Amino acid sequence: MTGRATYVGVLIAGAVCVSGAAAQPKPMDDAKAKWTVPVLVLRYFPVTADQKTIDINVTSNVGAPLKEIQAKCDRMTAEAIDALQEGSRFRAYKDPKAVPSLKYIIVDSIDYLEAMPRNPKKKDKADYIKVLQRAKIQDYVEKKGVKEVWIWGYHSKDLAPWESNMASPFGDISNSDRDRLDLPVFNTTYTVYHYNYERETSEAVHNHIHQIEAVMRQHGGELWKRWEGEPGKWRCGNCHFPPNGRKDYDWANKEFVESDIEDWKPEGFGKKERINCDKWDGDSLKWFVYWMRSMPGEKNGLKLRGASLTNWWIFMGDYDAAMKNRTGLVGR
Repeated sequence: MTGRATYVGVLIAGAVCVSGAAAQPKPMDDAKAKWTVPVLVLRYFPVTADQKTIDINVTSNVGAPLKEIQAKCDRMTAEAIDALQEGSRFRAYKDPKAVPSLKYIIVDSIDYLEAMPRNPKKKDKADYIKVLQRAKIQDYVEKKGVKEVWIWGYHSKDLAPWESNMASPFGDISNSDRDRLDLPVFNTTYTVYHYNYERETSEAVHNHIHQIEAVMRQHGGELWKRWEGEPGKWRCGNCHFPPNGRKDYDWANKEFVESDIEDWKPEGFGKKERINCDKWDGDSLKWFVYWMRSMPGEKNGLKLRGASLTNWWIFMGDYDAAMKNRTGLVGR
């Protein structure tokens, strides 16, 4: 496996071969990350007859030159990897030496110069089975260890992506309708993220935050609720609500609150400080990284009734191991 992407053109329905190297995330010491997450990137660019411009009649909102959108996807892929890796460094805002729990590598990246195939039963969804089988997903999952598939596409007036979708022998826990039949399922788990290249890196990472929430709400029980908090009594908050959040997407709220997000403890409260959106510069992507860094990770040193908390990133880094070993948020 390598961190470099190979764009493979597919000569179907007017598609043409393209080649090049994707923008790369910041280098990371392999020895530091607890888990490696191999990723397959699939990119759908419906183009006009000259094959130089995105067809806005298909996307509804993107009609820029093909090369411009390809470069934008390169950049956003690299930035999303940086954000996810940096976010897995437990309380790195206090400890610059905090190690990451996750390292992402791109196994391959494939471009299709055509519209996404449509699900015949769900008219506003892509046909994810056709998309993945075409890319030979079984080989990538079973032979190359792919754990995530990142699809760069579009959100048109008649096609809406699932932000995340899981294929697993343990069931589908994701931010979708959790249809177990809409993805090919194998003996190991992989998660599909469908991004919209009309938007920005923050919205791509937003998809991952909702997947973390879905998985942790399923498996984290009362302790996850205690970590997240609730409306009006947020502790560490969630994707849409920082500790001072009053409404969805309230990342730029200047109101101060007393919060123990940087010293959260599973029993009682940690040290509180007055915070507002200045902590993350009122920026959604910076909030997501700050929020992820607050989740118990490697060497978190936290205990509940004398038992050490586990590294919660296992649910993103090796979901199958977490399920097979019945890993919880607290060690046995």
